[in-house]
Amino acid sequence: MNNQELWTRALSEIELSVSRANFVTWFKDTHVIEHRDGNVTVGVPNGFSKEWLENKYHKFILKSVRNLIPEIRAINYNIVAPSDTASGDNQQYPQKIRSKKDFIMQAEEQMEFKEITIDPRTNLNPKYTFETFIVGSFNELAHAAALAVTKNLGKAYNPLFVYGGVGLGKTHLLQAIGNYIVKEDKNKKVNYITSEKFSNELVSSLQNNTVQNFKEKYREYDLLVVDDVQFFAGKTKTQEEFFYTFNALFDAGKQVVFSSDRPPKSIPDIEERLRSRLEAGVIIDISEPEYETRLAILKSKAAERKISLSESSLELIASMVQKNIRELEGALNTIQIQSRHQNKTLSLEEIKSILSKNIKPKSTITTAQIIKTIAEFYDIPERSIFERTRKTEIVKPRQIAMYLIREDLKGSYPFIGQKFGGMDHTTAIHAYEKISEDLKRDSGLEEEIKSIRGKYQNQK
Repeated sequence: MNNQELWTRALSEIELSVSRANFVTWFKDTHVIEHRDGNVTVGVPNGFSKEWLENKYHKFILKSVRNLIPEIRAINYNIVAPSDTASGDNQQYPQKIRSKKDFIMQAEEQMEFKEITIDPRTNLNPKYTFETFIVGSFNELAHAAALAVTKNLGKAYNPLFVYGGVGLGKTHLLQAIGNYIVKEDKNKKVNYITSEKFSNELVSSLQNNTVQNFKEKYREYDLLVVDDVQFFAGKTKTQEEFFYTFNALFDAGKQVVFSSDRPPKSIPDIEERLRSRLEAGVIIDISEPEYETRLAILKSKAAERKISLSESSLELIASMVQKNIRELEGALNTIQIQSRHQNKTLSLEEIKSILSKNIKPKSTITTAQIIKTIAEFYDIPERSIFERTRKTEIVKPRQIAMYLIREDLKGSYPFIGQKFGGMDHTTAIHAYEKISEDLKRDSGLEEEIKSIRGKYQNQK
């Protein structure tokens, strides 16, 4: 068995153990350089791929190679320059020199967006699957829980509650559950819906005297996925109907999955009985992706859309765009459009210049933004934060506002006092110290502040 055959057969087995997106991202342009004395050396295109294969996929690679040649003892990984990969057994990995015409043609192909048809029976987008979901440390637990749900519907992690900031892949993950269930069993009744649409349908049924039809519709599903449940806040009738819908599904052993931008205990103006239902299963957060995962996501998206960018260009984008997956995709599209418009491959300096104009620096956050975000988060009038009152529902948001202005804007205590209607600076000191102490023992407060930060830091 020569090197080419060994690696081709090994990759066929490895592909069954990892998602399609990860396979394309990390195993592209790899090959066996040498096989001697029980050792196999795999050539990789760069240091990042070398580190990722060693740390994340080594066991899959070793197992696959040993299944073909049991006497294999070790796998090593060496970085191979592009010019070295077109010789010997590796001729199936030629590095094609791309002309400007090739690049522009590919960019034009990318601009022809394919229409995605939403399944009218389920409201699911077929592109949201586990195979296209990039897993990193920031979402690993949520991904594992979602997979567990598909294996034991209605029994494992019911309900599943996933929360996190905008653009972090919550909708993708939730819809992946639904698409998996439909694919495995077409007889299963699945429905994905936003909380806003659920509320609108309820209102419509009330107006048209079809409430019974509405009730029956939502009680027949084997899997109900509800996105953005924070928008149930303040809608008493919607909460009441959803409470009964949830109970009916849960008692019948049906699965319910939720997403939100914050944990249940931080959603304001929610009935306690509904909040307790949301908290009854497993609650998992998705944080911002770390650099390694951002780069993996960019590689996957670029491969999926056939966008040609160098390794260094992708690394630059990953280092500059740090917020969320949606912004990463936006940056990738922006660079591609600029390349097409200028009829050339952009340099690193040009990419940096383009991204710098589109990325909002953290220093642009203002006290007004922080106060406005806090007022919206706690569902109180913005002006009430400045009132000299000791009402708990006002004091807590005001203290958090003072704390965040001190922490994130480095505002002085006199400055903070002045911003809050000329209060004494000792009031600002007390607020900062109280929130700092409360954070040490109150995980709920920590999650609330994390959600608030995510909102004003993501504002455009």
